[in-house]
Amino acid sequence: MKIFKNKAKLVDEILNKNNVAFVPTMGSIHKGHLSLIKKAKKESKNVLVSIYVNPRQFNSNSDFQKYPRSLKKDINLLKKTKIKYLYLPKYNDIYSFKPKSPIYLDSFSKKLCGKSRPRHFKGVVDVVNRFLEIIKPKSIFLGLKDFQQLTLVNLHIKKNKIPTKVFSCSIIRERNGIALSSRNTKLNTSQINIAGKIYKYLKNNKKKVLYVDLKKEKIKLINKIILLGAKKVDYLECINLKKLKKAKKINENYKIFVSYYIGKIRLIDNL
Repeated sequence: MKIFKNKAKLVDEILNKNNVAFVPTMGSIHKGHLSLIKKAKKESKNVLVSIYVNPRQFNSNSDFQKYPRSLKKDINLLKKTKIKYLYLPKYNDIYSFKPKSPIYLDSFSKKLCGKSRPRHFKGVVDVVNRFLEIIKPKSIFLGLKDFQQLTLVNLHIKKNKIPTKVFSCSIIRERNGIALSSRNTKLNTSQINIAGKIYKYLKNNKKKVLYVDLKKEKIKLINKIILLGAKKVDYLECINLKKLKKAKKINENYKIFVSYYIGKIRLIDNL
């Protein structure tokens, strides 16, 4: 595994590689990331993983500073996967140039996480756009846990006709159902158990969430999640995966989308 901390050296290395498979991460590598890498390796022998905690997608500097980081452990884990390249860019590597493709932010960015984190998705799409311009990968691998993020990146790529194929990768879960996330490292055993109970409750009440239109009924569901141990529920919505709008009927292709806090840790999921 070759490690690059300099953009120019990375570009020089991969300049003539026309089949780079790109897996962007913010580090704290877990089994979810490893599943993306496994899928990428099936598509290309030239797998490139990046680790970059992007300050522009955080709503506050304190949240950015608190994001879990474990670079030494990450490097050791990635070496075992036998990927070709690891890119550890600095801020100036990413933001010292003007990208050719303009940022396209679909209106879906204003829903779900976008309601409480107005700058988040602009920061996400911007940084991915810059990575794509630097690396020019044939494919990019993103996890369905971050469905909204994946969708917005895909729509941006299609709008700008960027020649990179987006691969959507399944959510990897713990035994108790909780979706794997770097933020899980901030949870203790009791809090992980709470997240598992919330997952099971939502999974068993998917139809109930769909049919709740009255505000007072929705409050009952949210209060149940709080009774299970959540400190606060950011949102609880059913979204049609094709129309990206609120689902209303059982025969629609929909998922429940939820965001809640356990202590100070914000978790998201879709099921």
